[in-house]
Amino acid sequence: MKHVVVDPVTRIEGHLRVEAQVDEGSGKVQDALSSGTAWRGLELVMDGRDPRDAWAYIQRICGVCTTAHALASVRAVEDALGIKIPKNANYIRNIMASSLTVQDHIVHFYHLHALDWVSPVAALAANPEATANLQNQVLAGYSLPLRGPAAMETEAFMRDLPKATPAYFRNLQAKIKKIVDSGQLGIFSAQWWDHPDYNLLPPEVHLMAVAHYIEMLDKQRELVTPHVIFGGKNPHPHYVVGGMPCSISLNDGNSPVNTARLAIVDKAINLGRALVNTYYLPDLLAIGAIYVKAGYTDGGGLAKTRVLGFGAYPMDAYSGTANGDFFQRLLIRCNGVVENFAAGPTKAKFTELKAEDLANPEVFGETVTHAWYEYDSNSGDAKAIHPWDGQTKPKFTAPKTGTPTDWKALDEKGKYSWLKTPLWRGKQCEVGPLARYIIIYTRAKQNLLPDMTWAEKMMVDQVDAVSKVLNLPAEVWLPTMVGRTAARCLDAQLSAEISRYFFDQLIANLETGDTQVANMEKWDPATWPSKAKGVGLYEAPRGALSHWIQIDGGKTANYQCIVPTTWNACPRDDKAGHGAYELAMMDTKVKQPDKPLEIVKVIRSFDPCMACATHIYNTEGETLNVSVTDPYMRV
Repeated sequence: MKHVVVDPVTRIEGHLRVEAQVDEGSGKVQDALSSGTAWRGLELVMDGRDPRDAWAYIQRICGVCTTAHALASVRAVEDALGIKIPKNANYIRNIMASSLTVQDHIVHFYHLHALDWVSPVAALAANPEATANLQNQVLAGYSLPLRGPAAMETEAFMRDLPKATPAYFRNLQAKIKKIVDSGQLGIFSAQWWDHPDYNLLPPEVHLMAVAHYIEMLDKQRELVTPHVIFGGKNPHPHYVVGGMPCSISLNDGNSPVNTARLAIVDKAINLGRALVNTYYLPDLLAIGAIYVKAGYTDGGGLAKTRVLGFGAYPMDAYSGTANGDFFQRLLIRCNGVVENFAAGPTKAKFTELKAEDLANPEVFGETVTHAWYEYDSNSGDAKAIHPWDGQTKPKFTAPKTGTPTDWKALDEKGKYSWLKTPLWRGKQCEVGPLARYIIIYTRAKQNLLPDMTWAEKMMVDQVDAVSKVLNLPAEVWLPTMVGRTAARCLDAQLSAEISRYFFDQLIANLETGDTQVANMEKWDPATWPSKAKGVGLYEAPRGALSHWIQIDGGKTANYQCIVPTTWNACPRDDKAGHGAYELAMMDTKVKQPDKPLEIVKVIRSFDPCMACATHIYNTEGETLNVSVTDPYMRV
C-alpha cells in the first residue's frame, strides 16, 4: 500500500490537498481524503454590517466565479426583506449568470483541466497537415446541432472558426518546440508528461487541443462583457439590493446602458455560442469518446449514489425563496435530489426540494467532526447545525504525522480540513453541472416534467445525443470522470442559449417602455422588520450555492454560505461517509502511484474552487498562522 499525496491540486487556487492509499498491485484506491488547507474571513466579517452591503463584501470570497456570490447574496437579503425585483433586473441577472457559466466552463476545460488530457510534448510529434484535416473532421463529426429558441446569428466573429491550415499548425508547433527545448515549460509546467494516459490520444489531437488552449486565453475575456456593461466591471461586478444599478434607455444615447452597449452584449453572447459549438463541444466529445471507448468509465463516485440541485434561472421576478415562489418560476427545475442513478433513470429515486425544506434543520445542516472547527458544548461536532444558526469556531489540530507546518499525513480519524461537511437529510450529495443533468434527465424519463421548458428539453436531448455518440446509456457514461467533464461542456452550450433567450426577453420588455431596473420601496431600513432571515439560492458554474442571512436591528446578525466546493470537497462524516471528491478518488484506478495523474484528473473534473469553500476569521484579530509559498518572500 502506497501513501500518495498531491498538494496542491488546483491550477488556479493552490490550496487543496488530497491523500490516497493506493494498492500498488491493483491500482485501486482503498481510502482517500480531501483537505481544504486555507481559510478566509468573509462570513464573520459580515457580522454587524449593513445587509445592503453584503453582496459587495461576500463576493470577494472568490475572483474566479466573480458574480456568483453577489447574486446569491442579494437574493438572500431580498428574501429576508420581502423585496421583489423588476423584470428587467431579473433578465439582466440571468444574462450575467449564464455568461459567467459559459466563460467559467471554457476557462476550466482549456486552462485548468485540458493539460490533464493533452500534452504539448506529445504535440511535437504531430503532422501539421494531418492536424488540419483532423480539425475539420472533428468539427463535422462531433458537433451537437442543438439550439435554444433563437436562431444562430452570423456576424463577423463567425469567421474565427477553428483554424485548419497546415501552416497555422506548423507555426504553432514550432513555438511549442522552442518552449519545450528551453526546459522552461512555463504554462505547461508541473505535469507528468510521460504518463501512459497521454498515449491514448494521437499526436494530432494534442496539437489541435494545445492550439485551442492558446486561442482561448484571448477569446474567453470577451465572454464576460455583459458584466462590464450591466455591472460596471469584471471581476466583481456591481449589484444592488432590489435589482441592478444600471440605468437603461433605448432612446437616450447618453444613458449608461444604451443601444450601442446593448449591441456589445449581443455580440458577446453570440461569441459565446460560437466558441462552445465550434471549439469546446467538438473538442470535448472527440477526446471523451476516445477515453470512454478505451474503458475509462470510472471516477463517478458519489454521482452514482446521490446528487442535489436547487434549480436555475427564474423566468420571471419572484416574491421570495423561503415562501416557495422561486421554485415556481424556474426555467430549469433541478430543485431536488436523485439517488441511485447508476441503476438507470427510470429506477432512480427523485425527491423534490420544496420551500419548507429550506427551514428544516433535519433537511439541511453542516457537521464539523472532521473539520478544523468546533461547535459549542450543547451541539457537539457531530450534530448537523442548520446554516441559519451556523457557527464558525476554529479548532486546528496537528496532522497524524509531521508538524503543524510540515504535514506528512493528515489524520483521517480526526480533523483534517478547513471545510465543513454539508448534509441533506443526514446524507452526502454531489452538486454541479453533472448533478443538474442527472436530475433533469431522471425527472424527464420518469414523466415528472410533463410541461418541460425549452431548456429542460434541450438538456434531455443533449444527454441522448451524447449517449448515441458514445453508444452507451446515460447511466453508464454520465456518472464518471469523463461524464462530469462532458456535463460541464453541455452546461456551457445550454447557458450560451440561455444568455440569448434572456437577452431577447430584456429587449422585448424594454421596447414596451418598461425601463425599471430596481425596486427601492424597501431600501430604507425603517421599512424592515426588527428581525428577519432569508436564503439565496443559485446554480453556480460549480453547482448548488446557498447564502443564509439573519438580520437583527437592521444589521447582519449571522451570515453563512454553503458553496458547491464545500458540498463536493468536504471531509467525511462518521455516519454519512465520504464526500464526493473522496469517493471519486476511491472509484478511480491509478496506474503509477508516484505519478497519480488519474487522481488530479478526477479532482479537476469538479473544477475545485477552494477559496469559496473555506471561510474563517479570528474575532480577536490575532494571527492564526502564516504559510509562505513564495521562496523569495520573507515574513
